[in-house]
Amino acid sequence: MSLNGALAIASRSLEVFSLGIQVAGQNIANAATPGYVRDELHVATAAPYSTGGVLIGTGVNAVGVRQRIDTYLESRIYSANSDFSSANIRSSAFDQLQTALQELGDQDLSTSLNNFVSALNATSSQPDDPALRSAFIQQGQQFVTDIQKLRGRLDNVSDSYSDNISGVVGEANSLLATVDKLNGQITQLEANGLNRNDAGGLRVQRLNALNRLSEIVPIRVQEYPSGSVDVFSGSEYLLLAGHAQKLQTVLAPGTNGVTEVNVRLSNTGGSLSSAGGELGGLIQGRDTVLQGFVGQLDRFVGSVVNEFNKVHASGEGLVGFTDVTSTNNVNDTTAALNKAGLAFPPTNGHFEVKVRNVQTGQVEVTNVPIDLDGVGSDTSLEDLRASLDAINGVNASITTEGKLRITTAAGSEIRFGNDNSGVLAGLGINTFFTGSNSGDLGVNSRIVQDQRLLASGRGGGPADNSNLLDLAQFIDQPVAALGGISIDKFYTQLIGTTAQSGAAEKSLSTGFENFRDSLKTQREQTSGVSLDDEAIRIMGLQRNYQAAARIVSTIDQLLNTLLEI
Repeated sequence: MSLNGALAIASRSLEVFSLGIQVAGQNIANAATPGYVRDELHVATAAPYSTGGVLIGTGVNAVGVRQRIDTYLESRIYSANSDFSSANIRSSAFDQLQTALQELGDQDLSTSLNNFVSALNATSSQPDDPALRSAFIQQGQQFVTDIQKLRGRLDNVSDSYSDNISGVVGEANSLLATVDKLNGQITQLEANGLNRNDAGGLRVQRLNALNRLSEIVPIRVQEYPSGSVDVFSGSEYLLLAGHAQKLQTVLAPGTNGVTEVNVRLSNTGGSLSSAGGELGGLIQGRDTVLQGFVGQLDRFVGSVVNEFNKVHASGEGLVGFTDVTSTNNVNDTTAALNKAGLAFPPTNGHFEVKVRNVQTGQVEVTNVPIDLDGVGSDTSLEDLRASLDAINGVNASITTEGKLRITTAAGSEIRFGNDNSGVLAGLGINTFFTGSNSGDLGVNSRIVQDQRLLASGRGGGPADNSNLLDLAQFIDQPVAALGGISIDKFYTQLIGTTAQSGAAEKSLSTGFENFRDSLKTQREQTSGVSLDDEAIRIMGLQRNYQAAARIVSTIDQLLNTLLEI
């Protein structure tokens, strides 16, 4: 090899070693930069040449600076980010649900229900005591208030989740716009013949944006030789060949009366409501955890209302009614009562109407059949009105709202009894509770205004407590609507299941977090900066640089010597 050839090799070596020191210095300077990916200088053997039948090497050339990154590992991190974010938010939803339930204190619903039953038992000991009757009614109102407060707390948390969904959607759109912009910059920079990954700083920014995006929504990333990337979520594209579609929030009525915020894609209209990540976690936390519990709470409240009212409607208060209107209406007055839109449809059976002469105390009892066996013409509200109107001393009509109104002739009052059809409870006549779920529960205003209408007995006089005794058993009786278990057991199981589900979700979240952290540890080992390694690398490069410099110096001396000869 000629001295000029050796000098050229040594000169290129100086350039390579100098560039290597710069790359290592860049890594050290960014060691604390979040998401930074370590750069590596890549070299390639320079093209050799042949002389005299001998192949002569020409050293190395620097071909570019590449990021030390494992794309498969990054895709696993994206998936792990999404899984953890989703599970973590669902776990938080369970925590907020249990906080709203307040089961660890004395303001919980279980305590309120027990206090209601205790007041009922106290009233049954002296059914004609106005103070005890009023105290029981007040405890009923307190139970209703506690239900309403719980429902309000759950709805407020659900609303906050919908607000967070809107915020996360805005952040996701901003991240997609950032990735789209960086795609163009990276493609333009690396299109100048530079080696792939020479746009290191821009790639780090894009990688950080994609990592954050993967926490919001599950993504799959496809990179192309040009340096640009496409982003997909499930079968939908978010960014494809420079075309991005935004996430849009859509308002929709919820199953429990709460306005929901859902998400769809702007171009394809695809739904992301069941996706993972923070977005999916927020939607599932709201709809499945919080509003799912509201649905179970409504089952509980509906059973309390129906079971209590069915017993109450068959009893009598200390006074009867002279004018009573059902609290519930039907959609079609000519339709069969079990198909007329009542929250608690009646069944085939009958009930008694007792018309009492206030002056003489004489009672005339009429049995009113409710034909709902599905054979022939079933009883409609209009049929029921006609049956009641035919009773001596009773007038029945239907209001414009589809409610049944019953009045009596002067000097008479009406009472009810032995309803095995549930029609009185379904229509809301002689009932204690109004409404059918946690959103519209109330206490009948007629009873609140006049405690004497509390159905304590069944016609045995003021001291008759037979109906109160049956009412006191309502939470322990099996209920078909609850799968054959009692109201008390249903709520106990509901609270227990909620606690178990919350603990399971917490464990799942912890497992996903540990898995994600293990992947990030692997990433740090692959792509992170070790100050010790970089320092050793710089020391080695410095010595190599010094060696190449000595070669240059030696060749220079030889050339000077040759020139002096």
